Amino acid sequence: MRRAAKAQWWLLVGLLLCLPFAQARDDHSGSNASLAVVAVSSLPAEARDTLQLIRQGGPFPYPRDGVVFGNYERILPQQARGYYHEYTVKTPGVRHRGARRIVCGKVPECYYSGDHYRSFQRIAEGW
Repeated sequence: MRRAAKAQWWLLVGLLLCLPFAQARDDHSGSNASLAVVAVSSLPAEARDTLQLIRQGGPFPYPRDGVVFGNYERILPQQARGYYHEYTVKTPGVRHRGARRIVCGKVPECYYSGDHYRSFQRIAEGW
């Protein structure tokens, strides 16, 4: 009987140690219900320019524009690999690509990140 109680205790300890990992996974479940929506008119002018290029199908100023976005941060809704593509939003005064991006799934499903994927805002449809 004592051996069974000890095994149950270790099982409980193991489950409690796994709990933080399970909770962390839920925090990035890919649900866009918590993503703020931003109107196109509230985006920086450079982001509006990038949206216009996306609508036109290019040409894009940066060689990496249009590459597959992996969604490794799991902030955007989960989709099959290859669903999302990223585009650079020019940042005035910066000589490199900067941190601003637009990520699109099936257009008009697009998201704006001003901080290199740490946060996203869903761009209101109708642009």
